[in-house]
Amino acid sequence: MVDILIAVILGIVEGITEWLPISSTGHMILVEEFLHMSTSEAFNSMFRVVIQLGAIMAVVVLYFEKLNPFLRRKSAKQKRLTINLWCKIIVAVLPAMIFGLLFDDILDKYLYNYVVVALMLIIYGVFFIIIEKRNKDAQPHITKLSQLPYSTALGIGFFQVLAMIPGTSRSGATILGGLMLGTSRYVATEFTFYLAIPVMFGASALKMLKFGFHYTAMEVAILLVGCVVAFVVSIVAIKFLLSYIKKNDFKAFGYYRIVLGAVVLIYFAIFG
Repeated sequence: MVDILIAVILGIVEGITEWLPISSTGHMILVEEFLHMSTSEAFNSMFRVVIQLGAIMAVVVLYFEKLNPFLRRKSAKQKRLTINLWCKIIVAVLPAMIFGLLFDDILDKYLYNYVVVALMLIIYGVFFIIIEKRNKDAQPHITKLSQLPYSTALGIGFFQVLAMIPGTSRSGATILGGLMLGTSRYVATEFTFYLAIPVMFGASALKMLKFGFHYTAMEVAILLVGCVVAFVVSIVAIKFLLSYIKKNDFKAFGYYRIVLGAVVLIYFAIFG
């Protein structure tokens, strides 16, 4: 039962931090420092990734109509726009797919440590503050997803590659990339949600294949609980973020990242 409770807590952390640009990895490292499941390290490593499936399903449910080109009530033009959106998503996903297949194991082996995570939290926190201050009086030239050109979608996709470094935050990297490439906060955030669907499904499938399909009943229960909790919490987090950015910028998240990064460095320097 203790492992189930930990899975609930990790599901809550995942559901919040996957969508807010504050790094789910950084938070997972801190939580796992205090809460340890009795399962193997191989399972725990796989769980950290596969729990994202619950978070992804929240996007699928919330945006099902917008992302479904086959709805009968959609006009021919609306269907074309939806297909066009998926084409942009695929283009943007290609860099992460290629680099992920090539370097996933290497990055996990050498960069998954508290120093890298803390530094990335701080560095990208500073970037958010700088970019938002630079854009304070600027008007974005891309205010609708339908205006997003393929070149900008690909550019955001390359920013997503940066998220392979633990502590960067996938949503943080892509939102930052969108802002730098001239999109509005809303467009950058919404496109980030959509990019997560193929990326996280792919990453989860890859981790599950590497782990194998020999689960105990308890491991299945842990996975299911973690995914369900991440799903429910993700719906709340996504709605909150979209509401928040209508009236606010991302500087608060930048300051939060800097503080969290400092906390991680100090904690592990003292107790590590």
